[in-house]
Amino acid sequence: MMTLRCSVCDALPGDADALACAACGELLAFALDCAAVDAYVVEGNARLRRASADPRDRSGVWRFRELLPPIAEDAITTLREGDVPLIDGPRGAAHAGVDRLAYLHLGMNPTASFKDAGMTVAISHARERGAQVAVCASTGNTAASMAAYAARAGMTAVAIAPVDGISPAKVAQTLDYGAHVVAVDGDFDDALRVVRALDPATVAVVNSINPYRIEGQKTAAFVLLEQRRWLAPDWVVLPGGNLGNASALGKGFREARSIGLAIRVPRLAVVQASGAAPFAHAWIAGGDVVPVRAQTDASAIRIGAPASWKKARAEVRASGGTVLDVPDDEIAEARAVIGRDGVGCEPASAASLAGLRRLVAAGSVSRDADVVCVLTGHVLKDTAYAERYHASSAPQANAIVRGVDLARYLNALLLTRT
Repeated sequence: MMTLRCSVCDALPGDADALACAACGELLAFALDCAAVDAYVVEGNARLRRASADPRDRSGVWRFRELLPPIAEDAITTLREGDVPLIDGPRGAAHAGVDRLAYLHLGMNPTASFKDAGMTVAISHARERGAQVAVCASTGNTAASMAAYAARAGMTAVAIAPVDGISPAKVAQTLDYGAHVVAVDGDFDDALRVVRALDPATVAVVNSINPYRIEGQKTAAFVLLEQRRWLAPDWVVLPGGNLGNASALGKGFREARSIGLAIRVPRLAVVQASGAAPFAHAWIAGGDVVPVRAQTDASAIRIGAPASWKKARAEVRASGGTVLDVPDDEIAEARAVIGRDGVGCEPASAASLAGLRRLVAAGSVSRDADVVCVLTGHVLKDTAYAERYHASSAPQANAIVRGVDLARYLNALLLTRT
């Protein structure tokens, strides 16, 4: 039911371990034979599996395994990932200027980022083919996810990362799971060039250039739809870095419609940080991506040469969506607003809410639109950022209070509530 092909020229790969097309050099992608899939079987199985104690069934990824590449049962490596919540965000809605808003919080995964949904499939495939070493380039989240799943699979993990430019919490997390962290001079794009030069027949490269990663990540679309009784929202707004997630979600929504699980696809809005916005620039200009030297405090999307931009562009176009960029100060404010909803996220996640606010102000998204903002990482991924923000003079900063009379202070707070 699934065929691996070039995402651009449609050629079949000549090598089972290939990550790029031998004919044109573009990324590979799985094509699902949607006509061979029974929507009632998929939905029914997913519902039954939610009540199962089997770790595969409790996974928000593997309970949709009819829609994934076939992998031997004894190779599946799962931490019950992907079963993430859809949470109402009234303060975020008010900030953006819409009547209602929900967050799909992919940071509520085992290693606290969206990477887990793809990593479970990529590592399971690597384990099935007997790989001993998994390698990735990372701004932090991919490394932590790979390290955890490789540890569960009994594999060695090697992360290539610009460690001085990413959250120390992510580096510590990766080290804790036992991965070897190799620091490189430069940024993520430099690290990915090193990784792409490796032979995928000798090591498992598990960045989002790996098509198995995209298959796992697309299940976030199914999990979102499942929680909405298979009714798609008008818009799904998400951060854009290397653009694998935009590619994956778009693919998931398209497949859900083609299968008959949903009657339409939502429009996708991909939001980049202004200092790391080659995809947004290309979208506006109507041309190809021109790499940039990325500069943004939202380190998870500090990527200047996104590998999956062609796949992401195809998905955004197919959905009738758009691409934009927002400055760091707007991302910071949006992140603080999300926190006021009792939902913590890392900086890159908040690009979605900041972008939505801009789209509403521009009239691109109506006030009464049904919108879901995707949050890609948990607040604990970058606590140093939060500490710096709240120690600043930013509009939403929440400074520590010192040297006050507690009784008077509490009375003053009570008065503000009346």
